[in-house]
Amino acid sequence: MADKPTVTADGTGPDGPDSGDKDAAPADGLRTDLVARDEDWVKRVLPLLRLIAKNYFRSEVTGMEKVPDGGVLLVSNHSGGITAFDVPVIGVAFAEQFGENRPLYTLAHDLVFTGPGKDIFGKVGFLPAHPKNAVRALKEGAATLVFPGGTWDAMRPTSQSANVDFGGRTGYIRTALKAGVPIVPIVTIGGQETQWYINRGDTLAKLLRLDKLVRADSVPFVFGFPFGLSLGVSLNIPLPSKLITRVLDPVDIAAEFGDDPDIDMVDAEIRARMQHALDELADKRRFPILG
Repeated sequence: MADKPTVTADGTGPDGPDSGDKDAAPADGLRTDLVARDEDWVKRVLPLLRLIAKNYFRSEVTGMEKVPDGGVLLVSNHSGGITAFDVPVIGVAFAEQFGENRPLYTLAHDLVFTGPGKDIFGKVGFLPAHPKNAVRALKEGAATLVFPGGTWDAMRPTSQSANVDFGGRTGYIRTALKAGVPIVPIVTIGGQETQWYINRGDTLAKLLRLDKLVRADSVPFVFGFPFGLSLGVSLNIPLPSKLITRVLDPVDIAAEFGDDPDIDMVDAEIRARMQHALDELADKRRFPILG
């Protein structure tokens, strides 16, 4: 059995976006991160993302109309390794449902913001996965997308493609409670078929101390096209696997679980609902990649 990871892929500690140093300010200033989103830039990028999502990955998204107005925490499983295209698939569907002017922020690993990444990804609404970033965005009425499993989930073996695995992280529950917003679970299948993930590689990541150096908890062996077998960072081209996404009913934590809920119980229930939906999508999937 693999050890539970000690550091999340998004760089926020073992419990996701509501863990870590709760008193420390985000490195680059919270307000700067929030206003970095550029609506004009989003409108220019969306056609390309739509082309990739709809034509290359033949994405199908159902239930996006269930997302309520105002601040809401979208909680999704994560698939596809370092080229996880569930992010643009959800982003495109969100824009189509609510318009390009409704902000959608996405919590992301610190490495995304290195070099030119800070400007590029900041303009489309990516935020460093710091708890205060998430809470402030939610309190300001913005929909915010988080992948609690991070690379632990995204690098899972292809044989576990229909598993929801957050690696024991429950910080997203505390984030929603602190911001006073509902959670909307989302599941996607097909991402682990864009390449073949042979293992998770968590033991190797610890041996190489990558969890400490770059906050990476997985270094899997990956087989893909055109370079075949690779380790960790793959230069292979993602195969055009059909991505199917389902948005589930919102979860009002206080209404369902009380004002002082058991965090582990809430997490277990949300993951159970997500697993049930993912199982249904897996049962309908006839062939790998083709869908």
